[in-house]
Amino acid sequence: MNWSSSSPVFLGFPEASPAATSIRSGEELPPDFPREWYEFPDPTDSDHVFSIDLTWLESHWNCTFGTPDCLGINAINPDVGCCVHGAFLADETDRDQLYDAVAEMPAKYWQLRPTHTDSFLADDDGTTIEPWLEWDELDDEDGNPEPALKTITTDGACIFANRKGWETGAGCALHQWGAAEGKDLTVVKPEVCWQLPLRRLEAYEERADGHEILRTTITEYNRRGWGNGGEDFDWYCSTSPRCHAGGEPMWQTQESELRALMGNEPYEMLRGHMQERAQAAGLVRDTLPLTVRNSLFSTHPTTAFVESGQWDRAEADRKAGLSE
Repeated sequence: MNWSSSSPVFLGFPEASPAATSIRSGEELPPDFPREWYEFPDPTDSDHVFSIDLTWLESHWNCTFGTPDCLGINAINPDVGCCVHGAFLADETDRDQLYDAVAEMPAKYWQLRPTHTDSFLADDDGTTIEPWLEWDELDDEDGNPEPALKTITTDGACIFANRKGWETGAGCALHQWGAAEGKDLTVVKPEVCWQLPLRRLEAYEERADGHEILRTTITEYNRRGWGNGGEDFDWYCSTSPRCHAGGEPMWQTQESELRALMGNEPYEMLRGHMQERAQAAGLVRDTLPLTVRNSLFSTHPTTAFVESGQWDRAEADRKAGLSE
């Protein structure tokens, strides 16, 4: 079945864009659909409020980087997933943690490890930029470019992106090492990398009584999160059925990332709410039609589509040109 539907849909992107092409092919769902939100005050700070995208955190999204189900944002270089542009570092802490990760990570995990990495680490005097970083520019809050450090790109992708044929397989060297040896991925990977596909937005707002609070929003890092360039990706994963077959909700699989983004006590409050919702969903699972239950709990459309059994992976592979 062609899950892109025979009826017209609002693509959310220009008709001629790669994003629209991917949506029309059935590889992605359009980006706009009903979402359910949960708002609650930070139990440790009454001037801090969280707005949580339940539809996203209850989805069964999972990362497929390094597998045939990751088609990559650039069809010419699919093996490198979304690591095409390199990673901008958030701050000095981010830089220091990456340095420590490189110093500890065995060379077998890193295909493109610079030949002089060991000598640099041994002789580092703090005046020379790391051989895995380069200076670039990133717009500040006012849209003005300013110097920023990012990981080097080599052969069209981040220097930490292993390609096919490497001992540990295609994928992020830092992630492979961290997962294999039980490291905290929110420490060993650059912040922008471990956050994806979660997106944290923070903004101060003034209430009607003049009191100012900080609002933290946790939601889906969809194509629009990348700015205007997001529509130029040949494929993107957050609404792709290839990435919603994990079987477990993100509030569980992304617990470490959510704790890092929110703090432990706010996450515990969120987890309690999620557990109650899961219990309620289980009670009505056999008493309500699937479509009614999905509407009642604002199930992510991509997760709902995969769970319905309508997604034909073989047909998707054929369309993507992956079949032998």
